Amino acid sequence: MKIGIVGGGPAGLFFAYLMKRADASHQVRLFERDSENTTYGWGLVFSDVAMAFVRDVAPELHQAITHSQMVHRDMAVVHRDTPVRLANNTFHRIARIDLLRTLHRYCSNVGVELYFECRIDGMGDISNCDLVVAADGAHSATRAGLAEHFEPTLDVRPNWLAWYATTQLFGPLSLIFRKTTNGLFIAHAYQFSETLSTFLVECDPTTFRTAGLERMSESQSLRCCEQVFEHDLGGRKLISNASRWFHYTIVRNRHWHWQNVVLLGDALRTGHPSVGSGTRMAMQDSIVLFEAWQRCGEDVPRLLADFERSRRPGSDKLQHAALRSTEWYESLEPKLALDPVSFAYDYMLRCGRVDHAEVRRRDPELAAAYEGLHPELAIGGGAP
Repeated sequence: MKIGIVGGGPAGLFFAYLMKRADASHQVRLFERDSENTTYGWGLVFSDVAMAFVRDVAPELHQAITHSQMVHRDMAVVHRDTPVRLANNTFHRIARIDLLRTLHRYCSNVGVELYFECRIDGMGDISNCDLVVAADGAHSATRAGLAEHFEPTLDVRPNWLAWYATTQLFGPLSLIFRKTTNGLFIAHAYQFSETLSTFLVECDPTTFRTAGLERMSESQSLRCCEQVFEHDLGGRKLISNASRWFHYTIVRNRHWHWQNVVLLGDALRTGHPSVGSGTRMAMQDSIVLFEAWQRCGEDVPRLLADFERSRRPGSDKLQHAALRSTEWYESLEPKLALDPVSFAYDYMLRCGRVDHAEVRRRDPELAAAYEGLHPELAIGGGAP
């Protein structure tokens, strides 16, 4: 098969590797608009489940990824200056650039043709391909050019986010809630290398305006966030990588493929940083599309129909959970009066997939602390 892939993120690279590794006779070309060493954002987080998917289909790549990753098993929710530990939450963390470089190396080793600083405008450059994979991100130009066929829905969420890093090392994945005179600021922080942590800052539209962030330059915004989280940063600075404020967009598509073109990763559907599922979903897409090829061969219409039939239920389920999490962060004001334990407990239930019995199983210490505040649960064992 002649396969053209637009976009050099984890979805496109992983699919390219799987296909070329499986059959060297495939011509697999991947086009990325940025340079080889360009990336936005900082660290990535994987759950145990996500790493298991990679291990099962590509154990050699799993070994290479885990060689450069960090593993931490706890979270901390910091509310009213009080950290509440959430146990048994295993996260694998890796620098995004390290993951991309690993994928570049493995793709090159099996013969994938990688073209960097190469923008695909329209379908002309890849019109002779048997299969075209649009893995060019949430703002996919391929999807936009074929919008009448994919029928995307772009749900721009109200909260503002800015993606920083810091040399302050956050071992537990930490969610920090800071109420200021200007409103509520939230930090999503986790260590992803020996020297750096991701530090994603979020605030609602009212806080954004009241703090004057809409009028600030990038450097002024950075200093403002350093002041808000001065205690948490321990006097360390924030580091910018084109860290401008943005709204997160929930992407959906009524149709996943058209003719020989299929969407993958964030071009197909987005999750949300608050559930850390974007890269997981992207790489699962790659696996399911590869497995569809294994079943259907070069019958592209059948292959793409099989991919959507196999992948859509799990994808929709994860995206629904991500949306519930997003909405929780967007409606926090009434919850700020909660004590730290109750606030952390409410966080655990935010996606609708966890009840009190599950909290007891996952984190007996948190369940016991919450039952101490709500003794009727300890007696009846029911949900609040």
